[in-house]
Amino acid sequence: MPKKKQKGPRPKHVPQRTCVMCRCTHAKRALIRLVRDADGRVHVDPTGKRNGRGAYLCHNSECWNQAIRRGALARALRIDALHPDDSAALEAYARALTPLTIAE
Repeated sequence: MPKKKQKGPRPKHVPQRTCVMCRCTHAKRALIRLVRDADGRVHVDPTGKRNGRGAYLCHNSECWNQAIRRGALARALRIDALHPDDSAALEAYARALTPLTIAE
């Protein structure tokens, strides 16, 4: 006997991404994307659509600080080191972060 097809709408696919520092997995929209452009500079990508190699960090400022200091962000973006201006801008962004509560 063939299986019956389930009626009703299919559940929407939610892309998952992993924080490069703490390795926790969340929905793509719940994480913050950083992108390396063609010049090797790193920028925060609020839209998640800019061209370039991307990496994701969670809303925890400690993850941001460790990722910058330990070089995890540079490894994920495949660059030798962060530009000093980029590093300062990212640290300032991390200080301004408000923790986001994510339901699991």
